[in-house]
Amino acid sequence: MRFPAALLVFLFHVSLPAAWLLGDDAKDANGTVFARLVEQAGGLGVTFFFVLSGFVLTWSAREGDTARSFWRRRYVKIVPNYLVAWALAMLLIAAGTAAWPAFTTLFMLQSWIPDYDVNFSVNPPGWSLSTEAFFHLCFPVLFHWARRIPARRLKHWIAVTVLAIAATPFTATALVPAGEVRMSNEPDVSGLHLWFAYVFPPARLLDFLLGILVARAVLLGRWRDIGLLWSGLLLAASYAVAELPGVPYLFAQRAVCVIPCALFIAAGALADVQGRSSLFRHRVMVWLGEVSFAFYLLHFIVLAGGRDLVGRLDSVPAAIAVTVAEFALAVLASWALYVWVEKPIVRRWSRPARLPSPPASPPSSPASAALPARGRAT
Repeated sequence: MRFPAALLVFLFHVSLPAAWLLGDDAKDANGTVFARLVEQAGGLGVTFFFVLSGFVLTWSAREGDTARSFWRRRYVKIVPNYLVAWALAMLLIAAGTAAWPAFTTLFMLQSWIPDYDVNFSVNPPGWSLSTEAFFHLCFPVLFHWARRIPARRLKHWIAVTVLAIAATPFTATALVPAGEVRMSNEPDVSGLHLWFAYVFPPARLLDFLLGILVARAVLLGRWRDIGLLWSGLLLAASYAVAELPGVPYLFAQRAVCVIPCALFIAAGALADVQGRSSLFRHRVMVWLGEVSFAFYLLHFIVLAGGRDLVGRLDSVPAAIAVTVAEFALAVLASWALYVWVEKPIVRRWSRPARLPSPPASPPSSPASAALPARGRAT
């Protein structure tokens, strides 16, 4: 499921202000039908990623795993790819970036800074990895706490978490000063309000926590599954609601689609467990899912670099052709990053090297021969 979510973010970034998209009216970032259709696609993709992350980490948690081992695996999975993408962005599209934004993005700190320009500096999608890093630091504690919640009370905690997510954008507009900076594609929305409601790691931790709680409910048999079809239709309907003119932008970004996201993810997990057929289990989709993290990190670099290279396009068919070519290039680059960086590093460094085992000696009694392997020195 990861690649469709990454594709939504890609489509949103295609729609950002560009000469071929906006024509002569460069002041209106939502001046085309395409831009309006994908206005909430990036928000949906990121929300889906955050909920999915909490769900998958809980779903696949290992009995007896330590926080240190978990953090090690997360580090080698995320940081090498992130650093390669950061270096490519600095080289190809962000060479003139000031020292402070370059420093904060290099060390994945940009989501903590209440500054719109810093949040989306160098490689704009990188802000979500800065936020995810905080999730991963918190996961061992959150997982331990979630396991102690009685099964019958999980639904209450899920409801409270959803309500907290829904309240976040209103809290931002009520308590956080608007400031003077506005979003580049939404001039009526404060950059500081966006930061608090959409970027700030503690605020987005709620999405991650929802994924943890839903995974626990599914594992304990306390989840009512409506299936992939109905949850998918509900997700599409919620996206249509988020696109309606009267829905506040930040509320649409944060809350409108979050329940359908949780339903859809849970339905996918149960389909796997029950062996039901699913598009997401097709080998092509699985492969795309494997390269999706690299695709997410590289696609904006390809889009921005492509625009610099081809310049203004006056023809819609030409713009579509260029976008398709950029998509293909981003997928190929992602495959290369996955094969040459992510996969070998994860394979080599996700577990510490084992010390040589001492020579085996004959057991002195049948009882000593039956000792569990975890009791032996390694």
